[in-house]
Amino acid sequence: MAVDVLTFGCRLNIHESEAMRRAAEAAGRDNLIIVNTCAVTAEATRQARQAIRRMRRERPDATIVATGCAAQIEPDAFAAMPEVDRVIGNAEKMRADAWRKDAPETVRAFGLDVSARIAVSDIMEVRDTAPFMLDAFEQHTRAFIKAQDGCDHRCTFCIIPYGRGPSRSVPMGAIVDQVRRLASAGVKEVVLTGVDVTSYGADLPGAPTLGALVAQILKHVPELPRLRLSSIDVAEIDPLLLESFATETRLMPYLHLSLQAGDDLILKRMKRRHNRAQAISFCARLREIRPDIVFGADLIAGFPTETGDHFERSLQLIDECGLTHLHVFSYSPRSGTPAARMPQVAREVARERAKRLIEKGEAARRAHMERLVGRRLRVLTEANGFGRAEDFSLVKFSAPPRRGEIMETDIASCERDHLIAA
Repeated sequence: MAVDVLTFGCRLNIHESEAMRRAAEAAGRDNLIIVNTCAVTAEATRQARQAIRRMRRERPDATIVATGCAAQIEPDAFAAMPEVDRVIGNAEKMRADAWRKDAPETVRAFGLDVSARIAVSDIMEVRDTAPFMLDAFEQHTRAFIKAQDGCDHRCTFCIIPYGRGPSRSVPMGAIVDQVRRLASAGVKEVVLTGVDVTSYGADLPGAPTLGALVAQILKHVPELPRLRLSSIDVAEIDPLLLESFATETRLMPYLHLSLQAGDDLILKRMKRRHNRAQAISFCARLREIRPDIVFGADLIAGFPTETGDHFERSLQLIDECGLTHLHVFSYSPRSGTPAARMPQVAREVARERAKRLIEKGEAARRAHMERLVGRRLRVLTEANGFGRAEDFSLVKFSAPPRRGEIMETDIASCERDHLIAA
């Protein structure tokens, strides 16, 4: 049987899953299941464990490898699962030799007993990020490229820096080369990803910015129709990036913002680097230079010490920033983070607030889609008769078109979460 990869979490994991699958296939692996875990919430880790148990029931003779952020942070817990044959860390998983059947062991730097089933080194010691060159992405019409990994910030709710290590960037030339390879293979849209992608370049010679990287890609790969950015931090946007949004139509008019909350005191307790006014100003400024831009955002409900008034300001931020695509998280404490030691909001209160954020976000998205009815949009076709417009709106075709093509289509109507092509 082939190499199968189960991916949880962010777009960066999608890129890395494809790289692992290809490395394992090149190493001659067969009947292998790679579970690329996520640790952003306790629920994400629980889902990965649940999937591992299910895969063992369905494939009792397969080799199961757990990797990704949750496996990096809790290697012993995953190794203790009888369903898991091996645990591989985030640094190790990107090395081709890690996927050989006779892969060398890596001694961990945690002062713990070394298990033959665990290859997890100290991620905080990693200082570079080597690119893994991909010519295409199986099952995806968009290609995800890792431009950056790790994070130097310490938001009080976040465990991810301990799964990803310090911020480090892929050299600009290597990224441009990979985009060129993907475009030559017929890929129509590339998404630049990273744990903290707006910190791109600070560790490289000359400290190039994300805006410089975007400008170089668009300049040197003119055959690429669409370039998109993954989640960004409003505190780190540079002038070159703003210029690209103002002048480059191939840079897609959609940004997903890492906002997390709308109240200044909560943002301070989260140790975020922006305040409410800066988030609103950022969105207004981008709309001035790119009127068709659309914003999504991550928002956390029920962060420790959040009062009803604090939450209302997060709710109001949806209108004030004009957010239309929300990722809402009900706060859950992660062991080892400062927020886990703060006074907690009752779980049922956090869930009720998350429900209200979701409902308001759905109403905002619906209103945005209704404004698009009757317009003509350029859509990148994907699987099962769906596609994505430039503003990331989901579009459904009555007759499934050829996958991986950019089509102009009139919008006839909209459903709950997608547009209907005429």
